[in-house]
Amino acid sequence: MKQNLIRLSRRYAAALRVYLQQGRQADLPPALRLGRRAVLLGAETLELARIHEQALTVLKLPGRKAGTIKRAEIFFTEALTPIMETHRVARQGKIELRRSNTALHRRTGELAATNRRLQRGVARCKVIEGDFIRKGKQHDKDLGESLQLQKHLRQMAHRVLAAQEEERKRISLELEDEIAQTLLGINVRLLYLKRQGGGNAREFQKEIANVQRLVVKSVKRVRRFTHTLDIHQPT
Repeated sequence: MKQNLIRLSRRYAAALRVYLQQGRQADLPPALRLGRRAVLLGAETLELARIHEQALTVLKLPGRKAGTIKRAEIFFTEALTPIMETHRVARQGKIELRRSNTALHRRTGELAATNRRLQRGVARCKVIEGDFIRKGKQHDKDLGESLQLQKHLRQMAHRVLAAQEEERKRISLELEDEIAQTLLGINVRLLYLKRQGGGNAREFQKEIANVQRLVVKSVKRVRRFTHTLDIHQPT
């Protein structure tokens, strides 16, 4: 695995050199092929970022012009695309891509500053190298903590949604029972009045019968509305 990554690093540096030398006429398929090779080797974002940083160090780009650094970032982003496509969640992949680009931009600036310091004296090389390694470990630690926090937030959101769903069902059932009991009570009362009004006019009994039908219809509508609410409630 280590030897394969070393060979990939060499191929990456060579392809990046050609890409930067070709200028605006350069195309990006070589970067995409390198990214696919990295996926086959099981390399992740941080590993490819290290390969990119090593390539920038090996190439020793003249002047470290902003345009050259920007084009190198474009090459890296294209090479990173196949790795990001393998992630299970597309949105998480986009977040990781933006984070990697930000980290790459910051590390590129650090590398440029390191190169300038190296030009002032070889004696300071060991100190700068140790500082770079320390920052790399800190970045890995921050990334791990961020992923853990995102996982925790997703779990909390799931528990909150589950609790809200249970509460909604409970309220829905209580509302259904309460309305149904109220309407059925009215129906029973009207039935009683109908029986007591045997000597009254027909219109009085007819009106009571109409009210009874309306109440029964209302009960059915309430139950149908509650059933529809359960079906269309998003999960």
